[in-house]
Amino acid sequence: MNKTKVLVVDDSRTMRHLISQILAQDPDIEVVGQAADPLEAREAIKALEPHVVTLDVEMPNMNGIDFLSKIMKLRPTPVIMISNLTARGTEATIKALEIGAFDCIAKPAPGDRELFPDLAAKVKAAAAARLHLMKPLRQDAPAPAAPKQSVYESDGRIIAIGASTGGVEALISVLSKFPENCPPTVVTQHMPATFTKSFADRLDRLCAPRVSEASDGAPLKQGQIYLAPGTTTHLEIVAGRGLSCRLSNAGPVNGHRPSVDVMFNSVCIAAKSKAVGVILTGMGRDGADGLLAMRRAGAMTIGQDRATSLVYGMPRVAFEVDAVEKQLPLEKIGNEILRLTNRDEEGVKACRSRQP
Repeated sequence: MNKTKVLVVDDSRTMRHLISQILAQDPDIEVVGQAADPLEAREAIKALEPHVVTLDVEMPNMNGIDFLSKIMKLRPTPVIMISNLTARGTEATIKALEIGAFDCIAKPAPGDRELFPDLAAKVKAAAAARLHLMKPLRQDAPAPAAPKQSVYESDGRIIAIGASTGGVEALISVLSKFPENCPPTVVTQHMPATFTKSFADRLDRLCAPRVSEASDGAPLKQGQIYLAPGTTTHLEIVAGRGLSCRLSNAGPVNGHRPSVDVMFNSVCIAAKSKAVGVILTGMGRDGADGLLAMRRAGAMTIGQDRATSLVYGMPRVAFEVDAVEKQLPLEKIGNEILRLTNRDEEGVKACRSRQP
């Protein structure tokens, strides 16, 4: 079997050596070169033709975002961004994911016991990804127009969405279609903790509803989208006088915290049939069992199709276990969610059998 060829780009000699050393431990990966800045990297990409590039966000001569844009335009190659844990670094990383980076990984902080624990798996997944999906977005493109509030009236359901690799662009596509008075929406996106606040802020600027990181005890409100904080907590929904968010520091599930399965299972218990579950692009199987539980409880469920998934992992497993009621291309999912939760569609939904 051919090895995955990787080019490591970072202005720090120490970081280049560390990343190369970690990747070299995987027998399926070959580090074919290193570069200290985008100028060196440009020549190395031409000469070495790597399958995957790891790219530092902040570098001399040309920043990682500008270089990524050139790569995606001139020589599309899967790129994994390696970011410092700074406000500027995390904001730039979110932009990188939006314009076509395959995934992001945070540089280790002092005292971290595990250094880049998922890097090798992400590199191999990136090499296998469908490159035609990684098209750069226009930086100045306006967000798609959301439906006017007057043409949409929520039927009282809540929406739960899970995503992983490729989820930044996918979530922007779905949520930017939501009107200002959308149903309460909870989202779990696999992402390091330092990135989720920047991502929530980015979504808030692009979407008509209010988007924020979920906080413990926050009540679910119409017109609000709640993003699970990364790495440290699971987002659960609990019932009381109404529905509210609960943050749990229980151990990882399916290797993830936050876990999509944890969120979906909690929505199944708290909202039962009064929910819509959606699973988008991502590696692994997180979310499949929870989405199946939601469907069995009478909730409506949607999965992203193979053709538009950057990584057809999570949606594939969910489809195979019969958790997905309807599989759709990404560009249709946002409007379908609104159709299913619009009060005007009650007659249509009453005629449907949703349980597998």
